[in-house]
Amino acid sequence: MRKSQLSCAIVAALAATPAAAQESSSNAKIETIEVTATKRTESIQDVPVSVTALDGKALENLGVDNFQEYVEFLPNVVFQGTGPGQNEIYIRGAATTQSNINLSSVQALQPSVAFYLDEQPVSMAGRNLDVYATDIQRVEVLPGPQGTLFGASSQAGTVRMITNKPNHSGFEAGMDADISTTRGGEMSNAVEAYFNMTLTDDLAVRVAAYNDFQGGWIDNIRNVPGEGGYIGSAQVISRISGGVLSDPAGMDANRITNPDIDTMDEAAVVSPNNDHLVEDDHNDATYSGARFGLSYIFNEDWDLLVQHTQQTLNTEGVFSYDPNLAGETSTNRFQPDENRDEFGLTTWTLEGRLDKLDVVYTGGYLDREIDTLTDYTGYTNGGAFSAFYVCNYGSDVAPEDERCLDPTKFMREDTTTTRDTHELRFNTTMGTPWRVTAGLFYDNQEIATVGQFKIPNTELFNDLERTLVGNEGINSDGGPFPSEVGFVNDITHTIEQVAVFGQLEYDITDTVTASIGARWYEIDDEYKGSTSTVDVSRRLKAFGSLNPDELAAVGEDPDAVLAAVESGQLDVSELDSDGVLTVSDTIFKFSLDWKVTDDVLLFANYSEGFRPPVTNRVGGGQAKIQSGKFEGFRIPVYSTTDTLDNYELGLKGDFLDGIVRVNATAYYSEITDLQTSRFDPTNISFLVFTDNVGDAEVKGIDADITWLATDDLVINSAFSWIDTELTRINEELDGISPGVGARLPYSAEFSGNINARYFFEMEEGRRGYVNASVAYTGDRLSGMAMDAYAMEDATQLIYGTGSGLPIQDEAAVYEGASYTDSENRVIRGGRYIQESYVITNVAVGVTNDVWKAELYVDNLFDERAVLNIDTQQFTPKVVTNRPRTIGLRVSYDYY
Repeated sequence: MRKSQLSCAIVAALAATPAAAQESSSNAKIETIEVTATKRTESIQDVPVSVTALDGKALENLGVDNFQEYVEFLPNVVFQGTGPGQNEIYIRGAATTQSNINLSSVQALQPSVAFYLDEQPVSMAGRNLDVYATDIQRVEVLPGPQGTLFGASSQAGTVRMITNKPNHSGFEAGMDADISTTRGGEMSNAVEAYFNMTLTDDLAVRVAAYNDFQGGWIDNIRNVPGEGGYIGSAQVISRISGGVLSDPAGMDANRITNPDIDTMDEAAVVSPNNDHLVEDDHNDATYSGARFGLSYIFNEDWDLLVQHTQQTLNTEGVFSYDPNLAGETSTNRFQPDENRDEFGLTTWTLEGRLDKLDVVYTGGYLDREIDTLTDYTGYTNGGAFSAFYVCNYGSDVAPEDERCLDPTKFMREDTTTTRDTHELRFNTTMGTPWRVTAGLFYDNQEIATVGQFKIPNTELFNDLERTLVGNEGINSDGGPFPSEVGFVNDITHTIEQVAVFGQLEYDITDTVTASIGARWYEIDDEYKGSTSTVDVSRRLKAFGSLNPDELAAVGEDPDAVLAAVESGQLDVSELDSDGVLTVSDTIFKFSLDWKVTDDVLLFANYSEGFRPPVTNRVGGGQAKIQSGKFEGFRIPVYSTTDTLDNYELGLKGDFLDGIVRVNATAYYSEITDLQTSRFDPTNISFLVFTDNVGDAEVKGIDADITWLATDDLVINSAFSWIDTELTRINEELDGISPGVGARLPYSAEFSGNINARYFFEMEEGRRGYVNASVAYTGDRLSGMAMDAYAMEDATQLIYGTGSGLPIQDEAAVYEGASYTDSENRVIRGGRYIQESYVITNVAVGVTNDVWKAELYVDNLFDERAVLNIDTQQFTPKVVTNRPRTIGLRVSYDYY
């Protein structure tokens, strides 16, 4: 019997539909947990939707502190990005290319997956809130569209992090400490603590605090040209600047090879020096914060919960390596990379009963500050006016004086985000065959950002006093550049949403239930501000009103614009005369579930999800190149709403007297007008914009199996098979995006994991355990543009070597399109392959249910996984995982 109780305590650690076990006679069974996936509290096995959840005990046993670690155990979820606080979540293969993280505040798609902290949506474009997982009750992942109950960004799924709330049962406290060392990297350490107090019979408080220093392992090494370091290439600069250099090949022929040369006259192309920034293990991250909660019970029907979470995330360095350099932990950075991401979130929930109704009013206020300093030197490899920025050339320059100067650049960003949400929700409790959930929702977001870019070499501009047409950073009379900042984004983006939603469930029989849900929404998207070259506010008003005088004032030919609108080439129907983008619609969900037995549930669902449109800074403008493929092309004023229609069949069941649990879902999704980010400075525009790439289909199966093999051994496995396919490509992206039949990026066709936990008895009431997990992720494709060969061409010229990364051939592009060499020869189209990898973790520990000590090894075989290949610096950078890490965790809980 004691062994059964032991199993009860630990099944939660492994189950993807997690939990403990419970006794039934002499046998243990898998226990289910309660979730709120339908905004009602229900058993996870009775909810007729696909739900994956881990409770707090499971998160602790798995050593999970952030969502990236949690994703290792979710095969159908992808966490894609460039480091802490700079990631996007994708579920079930519904993925596309996002904007460069440096531009996510001014020009990024809305997320396709909503992220909630308790009842509050906190997802943001490009930079989801990276909440540290301390004192967590559970994490719920709801794959597939959840838009009827959870709104706009729940197009492909919803992730909810549910915190522990103040309880009124008395005093409790606990702490966790962790110290570890990473192979080839720094030591890391973390401390977490919480306490709960009942101040009166009706008033309770709970406080949790944490500080987690995650030591780095990426080395910023000295730039050594000829050994994979940054050389620079006049050929690349000339090509992207329209072939303006008189003899780029000749300038390249004299590329610097001696790192000791520091006189610009001694080299045609200057290689930047980073000696002052050379540092081992430069990519540190520190999470620190606290959460304060207060619960007050007014009476037996009404109670109030108020919580405040305050967190600061500081990172230094980058979490990617340069594949052109030797090894998998080296990079060349020429400016400091620093990021401070601080947020305060205050939330409140009032719950009560009105006769036969449960009433919930919940709201929240989020205030987030991001301060970033980042190396922007890579812009030299892709900026449309790079020759003007860094090169000394032209008819008045002697050939021996033609050279390109130090390309070092930086970008500073100061972004303030506020988000104010309110929801009033009603649930019926009348004991009838039908049940209703209905509510009202209001959301107001404001993102105010100022981005300052050092683009030109100021010495060059001071010497040459050139006028750069279209860049107000240069005085119109040809005067010197006024400061080291050459370009500014000053943008305020406001998104206001109102919605009415509801869901009706009806018990057709005692075992069959049908439900229908709907959500009506209206979203106003107001985009104001300017760049150094574009008055965005005035431009949007001009395209909204189509007033000829206003169009002419922003540099557009009114007749040409009106003709483009008339022909359907430009859509401005959702933009009003004040430049505000307004969309409204109604989405639906239908489901039918059958409780075959007490332990087996079958269900079928149809659901819809959407993402709102995105306004473009230079919308309506003509492409720079008006010939060949780009003849007549105009940048969309906004990308239109993309929608996802989902059909799924599911099974949830406990078998063999409750010792085996199988949950599985098969689904088919259709994506219409899939949004993507585009940046084509050579042919179209030097500013990033968004577009609709076309349509896609996704087919897949998700499954997880939990097996209580013995009273002492629990085994859990989960897998995801996904087949994604583009079914239609917008004509203007033909040859740039992969063609019809191509896979969507970032998601592997097959991923899976298996983990096991074995317990054994020790003396004096102690128990030992061994935990092991293996997670496999298959090959994935990077991005939506077939730019890999173009990137390799640039990498070879700029570094003197290629990246060595594998490429999937997909197509050749047209003559005169983006990917041609300096002689206009076609470069093949293809995308980088993010190769498959296997991560293995093991741990051994001892516990007596009050304290626990555990020795663990994460990434046992030191796998260097390719998590992301970032091509948005115009040469590839590889985001990788932490190398093998050995650590010790201890915890103590007092009840």
